[in-house]
Amino acid sequence: MSQEKTIDQKSIWEDARAILAKAEREGIETVWDRYETQTPHCTFCELGTTCRNCMMGPCRINANPNSKMKKGVCGANEDTIVARNFARFVAGGSSSHSDHGRDLINTLSAIADGNAPGYAIKDEAKLRAVAKELGVHDANTGDVTKVAKEVAERCYEQFGSKLDHLTFAERAPQARQDLWNSLKMMPRGIDREVVEMMHRTHMGCDNDPVSLLIQAARCALADGWGGSMIGTELSDAIFGTPSPITSQVDLAVLKADCVNIMVHGHNPVVSEMVLAAAREPELVERAKSVGASGGINVVGLCCTGNELMMRQGIPMAGNHLMTELALITGAVEAIVVDYQCIMPSLVHIASCYQTQFISTSPKGRFPGEIHKEVTPANAQAVCREIVEMAIEAFTKRDPNRVEIPGEPVSIMTGFSNEAILGALGGTPEPLLDAIKSGAIKGAVGVVGCNNPRVQHDSSNVAIVKELIAKGMLVLVTGCVTNAVGKAGLLVPEAAQYAAPGLRAVCESLGIPPVLHVGSCVDNSRILSLCAALANALGVDISDLPVAASAPEWYSEKAAAIGLYAVASGVPVHLGVVPNITGSALVTEVATSGLNDVVGASFIVEPDPVAAAEKIEAVIDVRRAKLGI
Repeated sequence: MSQEKTIDQKSIWEDARAILAKAEREGIETVWDRYETQTPHCTFCELGTTCRNCMMGPCRINANPNSKMKKGVCGANEDTIVARNFARFVAGGSSSHSDHGRDLINTLSAIADGNAPGYAIKDEAKLRAVAKELGVHDANTGDVTKVAKEVAERCYEQFGSKLDHLTFAERAPQARQDLWNSLKMMPRGIDREVVEMMHRTHMGCDNDPVSLLIQAARCALADGWGGSMIGTELSDAIFGTPSPITSQVDLAVLKADCVNIMVHGHNPVVSEMVLAAAREPELVERAKSVGASGGINVVGLCCTGNELMMRQGIPMAGNHLMTELALITGAVEAIVVDYQCIMPSLVHIASCYQTQFISTSPKGRFPGEIHKEVTPANAQAVCREIVEMAIEAFTKRDPNRVEIPGEPVSIMTGFSNEAILGALGGTPEPLLDAIKSGAIKGAVGVVGCNNPRVQHDSSNVAIVKELIAKGMLVLVTGCVTNAVGKAGLLVPEAAQYAAPGLRAVCESLGIPPVLHVGSCVDNSRILSLCAALANALGVDISDLPVAASAPEWYSEKAAAIGLYAVASGVPVHLGVVPNITGSALVTEVATSGLNDVVGASFIVEPDPVAAAEKIEAVIDVRRAKLGI
């Protein structure tokens, strides 16, 4: 058994450590406790050499020459099994973000039909720009309701099987599109690619590991240039395209004198309406009447938190590994969840306090929950009811069990592509000039999650510090946002930690060296920005001095994101070793062979300092090839 970690080894943050100590005192189990009980992990599973795809197994593969288990019952070897497992992992991740995108289409369609009271098109210009791109007639001048309806229909079509390519894939440089077509990697329909991936990995279908990996890439691309991109673009149209705004992060954004409501998950369709209800004067006064002198305080967790923070300035209490700790403060009246990255453990922890655990989506159900399904048609009424439940819960709070450590940390957020290009005068040329001159050495998207295998946020913060010190402009999404925000890197003053050239650029524009561009689904913003830069230079994305990193990733979605970035020509660093090392072939393809196919590959390196050096080396090679 592995040695149990001390509290200091679990997280780099003082607020997290304080609540971990409270959890120990109160006998509440956390994700770190459960992680310890699961170690050591199964070696076969870590290598990716287990197969449960049929009832002749399950099978475990040991490729050692002296082993009797070199093949599964059906005859599949380690290369096939590892490729199959990874492909299914990617299909799961692609499904989640793409289905998120579908929910935004449903909402837009309901708005157009007049069946979504409380929702509206807040950025008509963005809607019309998307409509034009999708080929909608009269996109620029037509009635906005009719345009919205047609956009929804065109987006629904992207999920089907009749297309030969996804419309947003046309944003990619022509050379990249030609490459995808030549490799049979061009995504044709979002649902089609996921279903085909699952079909191919059924017993007796595709057993060629290279073929499986190509379809896995196609499936991931359908997410990045399809489902996720739809989710981002329609969220902007409905809720507003983010622009620079200030906010705060840390557990200390919870307030002892308020009814605290936390929104958690990924879907802004729910959280935006919870926020609207929490701002109703009648409900604010009701909260004050039961003793919450500060009124109602809505805070975010994970990607739902990112969505609200980007557009509304709502503070974030924490990222993935902080979600349990936020409840253990004893200060939360309601946690309102939709789907993705929500630990089932939260239901039990909520029951230990006055906290109401309220689920809102039929896609995210939890034993012991209070379920209040939210749809575009009923969201106003249901979210108002949810806020009323939180106010009632405040009357049951035990002040003696409330502990809110730390102080809020200020950040700057809201850097959509429109905001970034707007700051540059409306074109990417100033950014390209800064890259050409060497003032900015390159750009790196640092994205992803937390994983209890890694000291909480240690790698997320360390790699970002290393990268900006090397002159890399960093773009962050998802759970990394909370980490670098708490580290003081999401404010203009953080330019002091950047290399001289990057510092000068940041100071001239009044921006941080680390730009928050959104939630995990908004990694599609980074794809679109890379495409715009490549098109402006007349090169492919694989020629750009760009890279990505997921230092503490854990989820299927992260695998899909990483693969669609690599397949788009962006090298991707992984700080947690994926479960593919049981196949030398798959490992070689992932870490080097893909360079010859798509012009990028994965860099697997747990040490963040070493990883930053490897990223810099790749970017140096690309700069040299461009002659800059």
